[in-house]
Amino acid sequence: MADTSPGSAPSSNRNVMIVLSYLWLLALVPLLTEKDDKEVQWHAKHGIVLMLAELVVWVVVNFVLVALGPIGCIVALITPLLALGQLALHIMAMVKGVNGQRLIVPGLSEFADKF
Repeated sequence: MADTSPGSAPSSNRNVMIVLSYLWLLALVPLLTEKDDKEVQWHAKHGIVLMLAELVVWVVVNFVLVALGPIGCIVALITPLLALGQLALHIMAMVKGVNGQRLIVPGLSEFADKF
């Protein structure tokens, strides 16, 4: 969904900014510099909400590891899969964004749209 409103041509570095949107804190760069490009703004906000959700998940996982002791070992076995899933999600979002599409993550995307 490219921004096709009259008078607003996409910036020459749109693809770079969309990729930066999904690299954690680097999402602040497109958010602050590309204020006129609504598509880049959407991806930057989506990337920041995704980052915050991932931080919450990692805090919860680490809390479970510490709090549950021996049972937490089972959780420790799935953390590499969780990290791999997180990486795959970021790559999919980048690829879709560069191709002019949006990756909709249920719940998170709707939350990001509120900002």
